[in-house]
Formats: sequence, structure tokens, C-alpha cells
Amino acid sequence: MGMGLVRVGVDVGGTFTDVVLALPDGRIHVNKTTTTPADPGEGVVAGIQAVLAAAALDPGAVAEVVHGTTVASNTILQKAGARTGLLTTRGFRDVLEIGRIRTPGMFDLAWRKPEPLVPRRWRLEVAERIAADGEVVVPLEEDAVRAAATRFLAERVEAVAICFLNSYANPAHEQRAAALLRAAAPALLVTASCEVLPEIKEYERTSTAVVNAYILPAMRGYLSRLQDRLRMIGVVAPVQVMASNGGMIGLDAARDRPVFAVGSGPAGGVAGAARLGPPLGAPDLIVFDMGGTTAKAAIIEGGQPAIVTEYEFRDGISTPSRFIKGAGTMLKVPAIDIAEVGSGGGSLARIDAGGLLLVGPESAGGDPGPACYGRGNARPTVTDANMVLGYLNPGALAGGSLPVDPELSRRAVAEHVARPLGLGVEEAAHGIRQVANIAMARAIRAVTVERGKDPRDMALMAFGGGGPLHAVDVARLLGIRRVLVSPVSGVFSAAGMLAAEAVHEFVQPLLLPLAAVSPGLVGAATDRLAGQGRAALAVEGYDAAATVLRFAADLRYLGQSSQLTIPLPDGAFGAEALRRAYEATYGATFGYVAAGEAVELVNLRLSAMGMAASRIDFAALALDPRALAGAAGERLVSFARGAPPVPTRLLPRAALASGPVVGPAILESYDTTIVVPPGCTAQAAAAGCVAIRMEPADA
Repeated sequence: MGMGLVRVGVDVGGTFTDVVLALPDGRIHVNKTTTTPADPGEGVVAGIQAVLAAAALDPGAVAEVVHGTTVASNTILQKAGARTGLLTTRGFRDVLEIGRIRTPGMFDLAWRKPEPLVPRRWRLEVAERIAADGEVVVPLEEDAVRAAATRFLAERVEAVAICFLNSYANPAHEQRAAALLRAAAPALLVTASCEVLPEIKEYERTSTAVVNAYILPAMRGYLSRLQDRLRMIGVVAPVQVMASNGGMIGLDAARDRPVFAVGSGPAGGVAGAARLGPPLGAPDLIVFDMGGTTAKAAIIEGGQPAIVTEYEFRDGISTPSRFIKGAGTMLKVPAIDIAEVGSGGGSLARIDAGGLLLVGPESAGGDPGPACYGRGNARPTVTDANMVLGYLNPGALAGGSLPVDPELSRRAVAEHVARPLGLGVEEAAHGIRQVANIAMARAIRAVTVERGKDPRDMALMAFGGGGPLHAVDVARLLGIRRVLVSPVSGVFSAAGMLAAEAVHEFVQPLLLPLAAVSPGLVGAATDRLAGQGRAALAVEGYDAAATVLRFAADLRYLGQSSQLTIPLPDGAFGAEALRRAYEATYGATFGYVAAGEAVELVNLRLSAMGMAASRIDFAALALDPRALAGAAGERLVSFARGAPPVPTRLLPRAALASGPVVGPAILESYDTTIVVPPGCTAQAAAAGCVAIRMEPADA
């Protein structure tokens, strides 16, 4: 096999940067480094150097780096994007602000509309018009485009989105305007909506193109610096970026279309979990990923992550809910359906003016970190609450590499929570943990109950540094009976990236009543999509044998404004098969079907997938023994509020190899701590997972 297939997965989180290096024989090396927010590439390179040293490898041995980055999402959250302009059809500059005329809460009088990413003075109009059938009604006024270029430069605009009406039907005007802008103002970064999202619906298309332009400079600068840094340390391998849909895209695609990577960070873990489910006999999983800054939930059905074709990106809890619209920035790109809450290990607990205990979304990050790190933060975090209750090693975390002081945790919880509420320190710590657990259960409800799925029918797969610490308690809140803990849990998002495929998404708008759909017409459209898909993958080195094409159709009842995406497993494009599949999905989603109503085919979609030659095989993982090491012994742990702490066995995670462990027990490894409460039994499961069985008595 040679050393040529050494692959590195990197996940940059809000607190830690995780790096996993996988050797062709299944051995892996892992590293956690504190994230360097000013320039995340610094932490990435430090982590890669550390795993190369641990594996005694030359940087030239690395064949591929797969990277999940929060640069795109943080740029939007922190409103730190480019000065962005918009060029649009005369009369349509306010589409971006009008949006969908929806408010997230019907009776909230204090609600303020989120500020558009492009202020009105930088939204310029030109005369042009293309009809819905693609005919040119008003030719493009080229002088107006040149004048706009001058105006953008005078205003020091850095990036421009071009979005003309009906450009999905005929992109000629957008393409010409883009060429004119690039010629007149080479310094401008230009995004034409037809390059990002050639789909019907002008608001969604405008918003997506604007987000792409807004994050272009940050993402370009970051990826270019990262590539240079990697070359400086001798890593010349191609860099792939995780896309929001759980696939990988090449560096060039990510530099030009960063909007596809806004959900990049958490996607790797979900892609990895999708691989783990089937060998465990659990093709339907709830994915629960708790890191230092946020906790995330997603679902996997039949071994595939649930995908949405659009989502709203906003501050705080980002639930891609069908029911709440208008509260954030609209992105119409395929993304894993992920709900996120601001409760991670570093989330700060405080008492508000009304005496309520709040946890998060503000986080102590990795530096200064929780109070027990002793780096100058004296406020209590979820990690400090876990420390007070005895869940965490009181000497050091991260396999002994991170010294901690539990006394500082007690002091922080006592001063900021226990005393103001008149509680004991342990009681206050249980309160902090409970508030965090309920917030995390809410994220899981958002992707299950609110989607018509019963969480009790599914297993909960926990990972992230904090996931296995909280998994059983969160599962109990939702009535879930089976908890699984992934291998290398603390760095699983990075490992999951090495299980991902290259995926490129394409769309072909059709807009026809199903009755008018002919096989020839659909055949021509799918052939065109297939050609685009194969070409995109060929650029990244995937030949025809390594290419898989998956088609889907967007359908709606005639007269509706939104559609459902129906996968077409065997390419069955017959009108009757499409209608049956649509009505089944519609019924499952909304609880009723409008039988006999005319159905309309809106778009055909293609996911073109390149199968990586050396995907990580979780079943064959051979962990560095240090990663499984942990203390053996006993300590007092408080499992329930008001009950005395109980003596609890401490074991290294590797101890499960010799048989099941009955709780109360705590399993330690380099990257995470697994809590097995009283009445639960942990045992080794397939693919390096740990399965925790919970007794039915608490149901």
C-alpha cells in the first residue's frame, strides 16, 4: 500500500483545533491544540506538525488534508465580512430587504429585522430584463454596468454579487455583467448568482449570492495563507474543504464558492457518524456533538444524513426550522439539517437580573478556558460544574497534558451561582448541568420531534469532548433508550472528515407540470447535469470508475411557492413514479396529502460523488495506546441532586476490551470522558464504539 495514503483530517472548533492523522494500516494519531482565533491556520499547522512528529513521519508523506473550517460561519456571525455591493435588475434592489415578508414570532412587537449584508446605498440597479422563459425583453445596458463599477470602487466596496431576474432561465446578462465588472475593476471580487445557484426564487438566489460575496475575501485569504503555511512545513498535498452537505470540495471550489462551506465545521462528524451506524445495526441515529462552544444535533436515516436545501443562518440557536423564517440570513445551499445551541464545555453560567440561572451562549473558549484551567477566568463553565460533581479527572485533562485545579471550579460555582441562589455548591453544579442538558435536548427535539420523528425510536450517537459526559442525561430527558459513543470521540469530527466523499452539487431548473414531463426532456437535463458533475470531479482527480451520480427532483403542488426534494434512487423519472414518491414524502412531512392535485416539477438536482481511494475504516482503527489510557482507581461522584456522592470506579476506556462495565463508572481517554451512571452498563460495540444500555426503570 505504501506510505502514500497518509491522510489528515482537521476540525477547527471555537475552542480546540483537532487533528487526526490516519495511516493506511488503520493506525491513527490524534492531537488537540487550542484554536488561534486571530488566524486559525496557525493552530492547524501546529496540530499537523504535532501528529507528524508523533507518527515519526515526513510532511511529504501526507497525501491529502481534509479541513472543516468555521471561518465562513464566524465571518457572518461576527459581521466581519467584506464591504459588499449588489448589482441587480432595475426595480429590484430591495428584494434582499423585503425577503419573504415573514416574521419569526407573530406577536413579538420588539422584533427587528436582521440587517441585510449589503446596505441600500451599495445595492445598484441596471436596466435589463429576461423573461421567465429565458427570452431577452430588455437588453443589458452595458454603460450602466461600467458606471456601477466606478461607483463601487469609489465606495471602497471589495466584493460584488450580481443577481438579475430570471437569470436561472438564461444567465447571459449576468455572465456579461460579471465580465464587464471584472474588466473595469479587476480588484473587485465578483459572484454571479448563476455560478452559485441557478435556481428560481429571486430572494433566495440574491441572498445566497450576497453571502458568497460577503465571505469571499475572508475565506480566500484564509485558505491561501493555510496553503502557504502547509507548504512552508513541507506538506504539499491537496487540501479539501468540508462542505455543508457532508461532502468534500476542492480548495479552488471553496475559494470561489465559500457559501457551500458555511456549515463546514460540524459536517465532518455527521459524515463520520453516518459511516458508523450500519455496522452497529443502527442506520437511524441521532448525532449529538458537544464541543467547547456549542452543541449540535442532526439525524441520520438509513445511513444517510438528513439534508435540507436551504437554511437560515443566525445568531444563537440556529435551528433550520421549517416553522421559523425571517430571523437570519437565508442560504439556499444543500446542508446537513443541523440544530445548534450555545452550550458547550466552555459555556459560562451566570445569574440574570431576575435571579434565573443562564448557561451560554457566551463561552470561555480554550484560552482562558474554564476556571479550573487557572488561566485567569474566574467565572464558572459547564466544565467547572462537571469538575465539582466529580465527573472529570481532578488532576489533568487531555491525557494528562492539561493540568487543572478543581478548587478553582468550586470557587467559581460557589461565588457566581451557589451563593446568589442560596444553594450548596454541588446543588448549584447540578443546576448548571441541568440547564445545559435541557438546551441540548432542545436542539435534538428541533431535528426530531419538530420534523415528525420520534427520538425514542433512535439511538443517540455522542461525540465531541463533552458529548459522552452528558449523553445519558440528555437521552433520559428525551426517552431515548440506547446511547452510543463514537471512537476517538473528542476528535471525531476531524476523523469523520476522513470518511467523507468528494461531493459537488448541481441543479437544472425545469418548472413544468408533471403531466408535461417527457422522458426525452428529463433525459436531456440529466445528461447535462451528469456532464457537469463528471467534469467537476475529473478536475479533482476522480475517474469515471470512482464517480457516483445521485439524482433528485424538487416537486410541489401547482400554485405552491415551496417544494420538497425527492431522491430518485434508481433514476426513475416517470411522471407516475415521481408523483407517488412526492405524495409519500408530503404525507410523512405534513400529515396529509392533496390527492388529485396537479404536481409541478421545479428542479432536477445532482449530487456527483467521488469515492476516496483510502477512506478511513472505523472498524479497523488501531488507536495509539496512549489515546485509550486513563486513570484506574475510584473517586466520589455526585450523580443526582440531593443524593450523597457515590464511590465510582475509574477505568481507562481500553478496559472495555475485557468485558462490560456496570455503572456507576467513569471511562477516561485522551480526548474525552465517558460517564456511565448507576443503573447503566457500558460495553464495547462494533467499529470501536461504546454502547451504553440504560435500564428501563427510569422510563
